[in-house]
Amino acid sequence: MQKITLLINCEDQSNIIASVTSFMASNEGNIVYIDQHVDREQNIFFMRLECEFNSSSFSVEDFKQLFKSALVAKFKLKWRIYAAEKKPKMALFVSKYDHCLYDILSRYNSGELFLDIPFILSNHLDLKPIAESFNIPFYHVPITKTTKREAEQEQLKLLEAHNIDFIVLARYMQIVSKTLIDKYPNKIINIHHSFLPAFVGAKPYHSAYKRGVKIIGATSHYITEELDAGPIIEQDVTQVSHTHSIKDLIAKGRDLEKIVLSNAIKLHANRKVMVFNNKTVIFS
Repeated sequence: MQKITLLINCEDQSNIIASVTSFMASNEGNIVYIDQHVDREQNIFFMRLECEFNSSSFSVEDFKQLFKSALVAKFKLKWRIYAAEKKPKMALFVSKYDHCLYDILSRYNSGELFLDIPFILSNHLDLKPIAESFNIPFYHVPITKTTKREAEQEQLKLLEAHNIDFIVLARYMQIVSKTLIDKYPNKIINIHHSFLPAFVGAKPYHSAYKRGVKIIGATSHYITEELDAGPIIEQDVTQVSHTHSIKDLIAKGRDLEKIVLSNAIKLHANRKVMVFNNKTVIFS
């Protein structure tokens, strides 16, 4: 048995669902999941579908061609079809903070994340022992003002050599360049505390503490050229009070960062995220 995941969006119009489901049935497919959403403001239709095929001669590439000729032009679809059993390849970019890295690798080791991690890349050597303890290749690509361009080219070579599908910045403390963003549009996932832009700088929790905040959070989003303004994938918050110290806020914030980032990774790896006009549609 083979299974595909289909993601489509187009201008909202009649008969889309019926046409897609009829096409699946006519090609001996059994739909096991289907969900759709209409953005009324922009008049855009979104759909995610999972379908199983029992035929031993089924080919995903042949099916893509059939789908394209039958429906894409008719409805002016933007579409993606994935073989469900194919794990996406994820590269991890890190610097010195280790909490997100440990969490991701622990979930990966336990089989919780449906993906492969060909390598970990860092601009520092601090986290190399962690990569080694999980038997994952580690690449050190230092970055300075004068070597940033060369470092970027080295990153691109590694990404292409390993056929990377998407990148996760697990507290990678460098601004990602336009070249990398253009190469991986809506495929570079970042995590940050939700204080931005109210509490910017190196010590946001200290600033928040001084203001007596009552809630802290974390946000995971895709990287765009505009800093911390990309499409949001996942967010979460927790309450705090005057009884919490700065140390407490940092600990709570890091816990949130781990959970939010891992959830965002799951959603992306399981092909449950669609991006349109800097907003996301997240399917269940």
